[in-house]
Amino acid sequence: MEPSDYKHVALGLIFLKYISDAFETRHAELLAEDPQAAEDRDEYQADNIFWVPKEARWSHLKASARRPEIGTLIDDAMRAIEKSNESLKGVLPKDYARPALNKQMLGELIDLISGIALGEGGSKSRDVLGRVYEYFLGQFAGSEGKRGGEFYTPRSVVRVLVEMLEPYNGRVYDPCCGSGGMFVQSEKFVLEHGGRLGDIAIYGQESNYTTWRLAKMNLAVRGIDADIAWNNEGSFYKDEFATRRDSKGEPIRANFILANPPFNVSDWGGERLKEDARWKFGVPPAGNANYAWLQHIHYHLAPYGTAGVVLANGSMSSNQSGEGEIRKAMVEADAVDCMVALPGQLFYSTQIPACLWFLAREKSNGKRGKQTLRDRRGEVLFIDARNLGQMVDRTRRELIDADIQRIADTYHAWRGEKDAGEYSDVPGFCKSATLEDIRKHGHVLTPGRYVGSDVAEDDGEAFEEKMKRLSKLWHEQHQAATRLDAAIKANLKELGYVQ
Repeated sequence: MEPSDYKHVALGLIFLKYISDAFETRHAELLAEDPQAAEDRDEYQADNIFWVPKEARWSHLKASARRPEIGTLIDDAMRAIEKSNESLKGVLPKDYARPALNKQMLGELIDLISGIALGEGGSKSRDVLGRVYEYFLGQFAGSEGKRGGEFYTPRSVVRVLVEMLEPYNGRVYDPCCGSGGMFVQSEKFVLEHGGRLGDIAIYGQESNYTTWRLAKMNLAVRGIDADIAWNNEGSFYKDEFATRRDSKGEPIRANFILANPPFNVSDWGGERLKEDARWKFGVPPAGNANYAWLQHIHYHLAPYGTAGVVLANGSMSSNQSGEGEIRKAMVEADAVDCMVALPGQLFYSTQIPACLWFLAREKSNGKRGKQTLRDRRGEVLFIDARNLGQMVDRTRRELIDADIQRIADTYHAWRGEKDAGEYSDVPGFCKSATLEDIRKHGHVLTPGRYVGSDVAEDDGEAFEEKMKRLSKLWHEQHQAATRLDAAIKANLKELGYVQ
């Protein structure tokens, strides 16, 4: 089968195993405590566990794995789960009974998945299944190539965004959330730093229905409660969170936005949105959505909110169709906080070089939790990370932990965070530039223009002496090459080959 088809077969079963394991673990605990409570759905909902009917439990499917009607039994299980859990309605795959799906292999796949986290305790088992689900998403994205990039952002890129923005608490939003990787990594960051699930409220939007289903399952496998909206009109035409209100009646604005919008989209329909309130810095060109995404994201930030956005490198320097004027307006309004140039070959979907834009609603004191950051008005941090990362296979590169830490630590120190150390410019890597510096470069935001090059180590050799030595070395190598060429011709002549 094609990876794009097999993806839904495998991920659907892993999801089913996850929610069934979670349910049966809690069911056993309740039976021991109070048998009557074991059949109360509210007891499971209180622990963010889905209700799984008997016919949908993994133990039942595993016992029937070798039966010819196993595909139908899985479809029935998926329907029963959706019927019992409103938030999963329309999410789960239900085409396991199709004739093209080999039922013997399907039974073998059930046996294989049954062994995942076998013998592990409840929370440990669920964590393992969550990591397996995330791993599969990455593998399928790699197999699908360009199409894979539509639903998956490489983990190392997401980690850079998360480690730089540090979403400890508050609202996290992604207007083009794909399979939900930004949210998974944000929750993981919170837990790793002593927080709790629920310290952040998650909001997202996705226009592709199939991808939206993947996101819903991905978050459910992680036990993450999220408000993920789907509509096929997309975030520009149907901005789900433009008019929504929170429990206090306030407009929903995000403390953190992490996004990887599709690069250079030319058919986003901007000609119908010329009067939109989101275009604070200028009307984006109808032929490219990059500056529509940047302004949409800035519009949705809370008063002291920050955002990290993945875009094509061209967004940093383009002057086509008024993009240069929009970029100038954003810089002059202090909306841009930091720019990061990424190494090539990080993405499954494109070989187009990419960069990270970090936006801020307010740079005067940058309140962040209980901290007050330094006044960064009139400054932008540039980081050139193009030389970082390691090749993980013939075509793809990843940023390793040390790379991610270096980028994030530089940003934290520059913002003046407590215990982050002193910031200083590093030639070839980072530069804190003033608005005057940026004006001199015509408001082009390519980090390479500002950071300069590495300072060459002084070897103590005078310039004249070095030139003499290099000239002599070249002459010797040239003579050696000439002698080798003559020897080769002589040998060929002896063999009867004459040029």
